[in-house]
Parts: sequence; structure tokens; C-alpha cells
Amino acid sequence: MKRFILACLCAALIAISGPGQSPAAASREPHTQADLDKLFLGVPDPKVAEEDMRVLTAAPHIAGSPEDKKTADFVAQKFREAGLETEIVEYKVWINYPSEISVDVVAPPGVKMHGPSRERVNGDPYQDDPRIVMPYSGFSPSGDVEAEVVYANYGRMEDFKRLEQMKIDVRGKIVIARYGTNYRGVKALLAQQFGAAGLLLYSDPLEDGYFKGDPYPKGPWRPATGVQRGSIGYSFNLPGDPTTPGIASVPGLPQSQRTPPPQAEMPKVPTTPLSWADAEPILKHLAGPESPRDWQGALPFTYHVGPGPARVRMRLKQDYAYRSIWDVIGRVPGSVYPDEWVLAGNHRDAWVYGAVDPGSGTVAMLEAVRGIGRLLKAGWRPKRTIIFGSWDGEEHGLMGSTEWAEQHAKELDRAVAYLNMDAAVAGANFGASAVPSLKQFLRDVTKAVPSPKGGTVYQAWRVAGETPQQPDVTGSGRIPVVQLRADVPVGDLGSGSDYTPFLQHLGIASTDIASSGSYGVYHSAFDDLAWFKRFADPDFAYEQEMARVFGLEVLRFAEAGALPYDYENYGKEIAAYIHTAQGRAEKTFTKPPSFDTALEAAERFARAGAAIAQVQPKDAAEAAAVNRALREAERALLLPHGLPGRPWFRHAIYAPGHYTGYAAAVIPGVNEAIDAGDLAATEQQLTALTSALTRAASVLERPSSRGVPASNYK
Repeated sequence: MKRFILACLCAALIAISGPGQSPAAASREPHTQADLDKLFLGVPDPKVAEEDMRVLTAAPHIAGSPEDKKTADFVAQKFREAGLETEIVEYKVWINYPSEISVDVVAPPGVKMHGPSRERVNGDPYQDDPRIVMPYSGFSPSGDVEAEVVYANYGRMEDFKRLEQMKIDVRGKIVIARYGTNYRGVKALLAQQFGAAGLLLYSDPLEDGYFKGDPYPKGPWRPATGVQRGSIGYSFNLPGDPTTPGIASVPGLPQSQRTPPPQAEMPKVPTTPLSWADAEPILKHLAGPESPRDWQGALPFTYHVGPGPARVRMRLKQDYAYRSIWDVIGRVPGSVYPDEWVLAGNHRDAWVYGAVDPGSGTVAMLEAVRGIGRLLKAGWRPKRTIIFGSWDGEEHGLMGSTEWAEQHAKELDRAVAYLNMDAAVAGANFGASAVPSLKQFLRDVTKAVPSPKGGTVYQAWRVAGETPQQPDVTGSGRIPVVQLRADVPVGDLGSGSDYTPFLQHLGIASTDIASSGSYGVYHSAFDDLAWFKRFADPDFAYEQEMARVFGLEVLRFAEAGALPYDYENYGKEIAAYIHTAQGRAEKTFTKPPSFDTALEAAERFARAGAAIAQVQPKDAAEAAAVNRALREAERALLLPHGLPGRPWFRHAIYAPGHYTGYAAAVIPGVNEAIDAGDLAATEQQLTALTSALTRAASVLERPSSRGVPASNYK
């Protein structure tokens, strides 16, 4: 289907042109997808991007603060200047700020450490702002705990079990664990399950400090005093406000509709982060057995597990309250399919300045919005409605996106896709994740965008994909490890960013893009404009790249005749997941369950995807039927009752791993039942998966009953 017939477009442009715009001028405006792309790609400007970054990172702006509200006002102003219908939407969410955080070594005698120490290096121009929030853990309870310390490596399930095998009892002890491999909230959950009295988290220089290279300010890596703040909320079970599961935390919501905070699903073990400089005297004075050699970090001594003789007192006073956060929503009504929505978003709140996370994503989104505004001023109107979301409260647990998605859940049946950015630019290495139906779509978009490295983003991405992937240095677990096959790798979506409510709760096909690098200042006071301009993107060239990729994603979806989904490859990927799970089940169970029915359902789904891709609708009604089926197939993969133990997560194919928290778990119901060694649960989850795949295949086959030849589906 063509986007516009030239004569129709020119007539429309003439009709809507304001005083002073001549028909001749209107006739020069864009009228094909190629013209739209060309005009849009010319808009992003490094000078504009740098100035926006300067404004957005001028002050620390933790969610709910006055400075956070100023960033909402700024983004709203930019949306309005571009011609978007704009509103600021307030929510009241239960979050904590720190009142008092102290960690003291009280034994052995003569060892002195009072933390958290102030984050400080030589020469950073932003580090002395009194509004910088002290290092703390979002959703930690208050507590006053004194106990011997036990070292638990990364705080994974296998680490706690290894301590049990070593006859090291963590009950009543303060556990110290390093960041990395799993989400910090999973570390807190496991510390709670194994009976710890407190949890200290620290950034080992092995992960993102001097072991990687020169620390900031000489290099990009975490300096001795740098601390990773972050939420330990159980967002892998329930994102958003934990007092309003499944409903929006709108102002004025009666308390009767909220779960009382003491009964809400929140961590119970006092937890706080430290720099490696503060953690060093604790770790150095642990005795007991040597740690397993793969537990050794980069500090210059042999790590032991304890317990003791290092003994620590943690005093945490948290200030919990219902605090306002502010989403900014910008809308461009569709001209042909106004009830079909293209959603695109990025969060805006930061633990401190947040130049990379999330400022780089907000800046790229604003440049994309400015490009859309340029097209609007040229007289263009998108076929589909475009909605941009600047989400707040992401750092505390995907608050703004989740509350908005829960508030608009019924209307979001109209959504054709959700397109996400988060920490968009930390360096020069483009990467992406998506549902399998949109992986080729992402590759195709990057073929149209120039790379600062020369050629296209796709070409640079492909070259980078042929070398080992850079490790995740943030401790977030967000960067997927994907084996290069016939094309550039596109990862799977787990959690830890704002696509979560759209994909995993509402079944909206989603993508996530980023340009990564040597990012050693994640969630610290040093993630500021000075670091960004020295080590991430000095010329703001990659900001332009990300704005162009993000904006073209939006444009291509808004203008598509046939929605650009590939369900054939989706079905093939699911079949591969099932084969892998089958192999694991054969190793786990003496008499493993049959996977044949689930495999047949995946193959049917793939066949239906291949068939619908070949359909050539005869008229608008058939075209609408095909697009409706393409849009709804992802929703059909939702489980009516959600995943076992966490019903908010309803997607049968993707969820955050229960014990990873960020990284994707594929066919999570089945795989987690196998992990638990539960044969009956594995059989139940295979049945649920088969039902979801059968529903999705039926949706893709449905257009045959609306005039599309049934032969297409044999």
C-alpha cells in the first residue's frame, strides 16, 4: 500500500497550509516514505542536543524532587514547540528517600571505616552540589543492625548455596556482595530468604573499576569513591508502585484501594550500597575459608568468606512517603488510522545527574520529536497516532510507565508497538533488543541511518557483531549475550526498563535500542555532563545516530501500510527455546514430559506467520483485517492467569528471570518449573505455553475468514 498519492498529498497540504504558505511551497513538501526519511534524518543537530543535555543534567533530579518537576516542564515545553498535544500526568507513588545512612566497621580493633564516603575525584565540576542524594538503596527498609560479615560473591542463588556447602551460615549476619550478573533486588531477596540480617552491595573494581582501565577522571571507569545507587524493589515480581498492584496510583486514590505498605511486596532486609574504597577494609578483614577462586575480585588481597572477624554496624533511616512523579505525554493524532497508536518512550528521572542514564535517551528522544515537528510544520500528518512518553520514577521500579500503562490498559489495545530507549548513549557500540517479530524491522531501520563510523549503522553494527560482545559493566544485566548467526544479533527483552509493562503485562510488541561503551559511572554522582563529553559522545554524534534510529522506528510504524511484523521467525525462535528446554528437562527428570504438542504449536505459529506475510489484500477491509491480526498476535501470547507466583507478568515467551531480575528468561513458566525440578508444574506450563501459541496462530490465521484466500494458510 502506498503512503500517499502525490496529488492527494499536495491537495491536503494546500488545504491545511496557513496564511503566507503558497501552493508551490506546499508542493515541495515530503510525500513518500523516502522523502519523509530524508527530511527527518536531516533534523538532529549536535548543538541542540548538547544544549538539551546541559539543561536536563544541570541539577540532580531524583524522582519526585522539585528538580525532577523542572525536567518535566522542560520536556513538555519541547513537545509543545514541536507541535505535539502535550500533558503532564501526575501519579502519587510510595518511594523512599534516605534520612540517615551510615555503615561503620566496629571490629576488629583498630580498623576504621565510616561510610558511605563522599563521592569525590580531582576536578569534576559537579560533585559538590548539595542536592546530590547520598548513596542508598531504593525500597530498603530502615534498620539498625550490627553483626559479623559474610562475603557472598555476586549474591546469586548458586553463591548462597555454595556458602551452605562450605558450612558458612549467613543467618543473622551482614552479607556483603558485589554488583554484577543479576539485579540488585534479587540479591536482596536471596539475602532475605537465607536469613541475613543486612546486606551491603559494592562495586568491585573487577567489574567496572581500575581492572578495566583508568578510573575517572583520567579514564571512564569507576573511581574508588564511586557508588552505584539503585532500587532493590521486587520489580521482577511487580513493577510500579507496590501499594497499587494492577491499578494506577493516581492522586486522590482512596487508601482503601491501596495495599498498606507493611503488607506490600517490598524487601525486608536493610540494604545499602558502598564504594569499593569503603568495602575494602571490610573484605580485607574477613577470615574463614578462602573464597572460591572465581569469587576473587580485583582488590589487592585474597578474598575470604568469613564470618568475621570484620563486624559492621548498619544504621539506615528511610523516609517513605507518597510522592508525586510526573510523566510527560505528547501526542500527534493519526490522519488515517487514529485509533492505532505508535508508542515511544524514555525515562527522565535519575539517581543524580544521569547524563547517560537516562539523559542521553531523553536528548535523543527530544531530537526525534523535533524531527517529527519539522515534518508536521511541512504539512505532513502521520497515518497512525504517535504517542511519546517521558516516564518518571523508572529508577525506583518502572513507576511512571507502569502506572500509565495500568491506567490506560484498555485503550492500549490500540497500540501497534512500543519503542524504548533508556541509557541511549554510553559509547559507540550500537545494540538492540526486541521481540522476534521486530528484529528484522530494527535491522532494516538501521540500514537507512548513517553511522559516525562511516557507512550505515547496520554496517557498523554488523562489523561489531563479528567480534566478542562487550560485557555489561553497569551491573544491570541488561546487555544480552547473543551468538552471531546469519545477521547482526538482536537480543531478547528481559526487564529493567520501561518496555516491561507494555510487553510483559499488556502484550504490545516492543523494541529497545542503545549505544554502549566503557560506562564505569553507572548510577553514581559522576554520570554527569563532564564525564559524558569526555568519554561517551564528545561531539554528540551518537546522540544524532540514536535520535535518527529512534525516530525512523516511529515513522516507519506510523506510515506502514502492512505492519512490519515477522511472525515466521518468531515461531522459529520459540521452537528453538522449546528444543533447548526439552534437553534440560531430559537431564532433570527421570521421565521427562513430552514437548511434542508445544513444538507442534510453535511450528503452526511459524507457518501462520509465513502465510500472513504473503497475503496481498484486495481492499481496505482485508488490509485492516490483516493488520488487526498482526497487532493482536502478540497479545494472544499472554497467559490469562500470568506466571506462577507473579501473575502481573503475563507473557508466555519473555519475562525477567526470577533469579536474574533483568536478563530475559525465555518460555519462563516452563524453564523455571524445570529449574525447580517440579515435573507437575513443568507439564502445566507446557500446556499453558501450547495454549498461548495456539491462540496466537489462530489469530494470524483469522484473516482467511474475512476474504483472504484460505489456501494461504495451508
